[in-house]
Amino acid sequence: MAQIVQNTDGEYGKYIVQTLREPAMIPPEFRELYKKFATRILWMDADTVPGAFQMNTAWYRKPQPRDPLFEEHVHDYDELIGFFGSDPEDPYALHAVIELSLEGEAHRLDRTSLIFVPGGMKHNPLRLLEVDQPIFHFSVVMDPFYGGENAYNVGSK
Repeated sequence: MAQIVQNTDGEYGKYIVQTLREPAMIPPEFRELYKKFATRILWMDADTVPGAFQMNTAWYRKPQPRDPLFEEHVHDYDELIGFFGSDPEDPYALHAVIELSLEGEAHRLDRTSLIFVPGGMKHNPLRLLEVDQPIFHFSVVMDPFYGGENAYNVGSK
């Protein structure tokens, strides 16, 4: 029978993340702006768990305070982006409208969505146009760390 340990205890608990450790690469100004419309839940990368790839999770609660908040950018690795509605009676209804651009083509999303962004593809700006119910958001990149010039732009747009 396997040994039972609680949460992050034991020899392999180091692979379990249960508290938020925001990366240093996110500027403090962006963190404060982000808190106005979202609640970051957990972040994983190679600094959090050695050998891990990067993943971010958050609840988007209302439209962002500045448009656009997330600027167009590109990186060399693949990314998976998800937006999930929070209505258990209709999990595919986003109860929100999100606009996400892929290579300059803007897509308005009002349904639960997974978006695959191949390495080298320009993506964003991302706009939260309407949010009637919280949206669960995640992004995963197949790299130890997240990067992308302009991804966390806190300019005065």
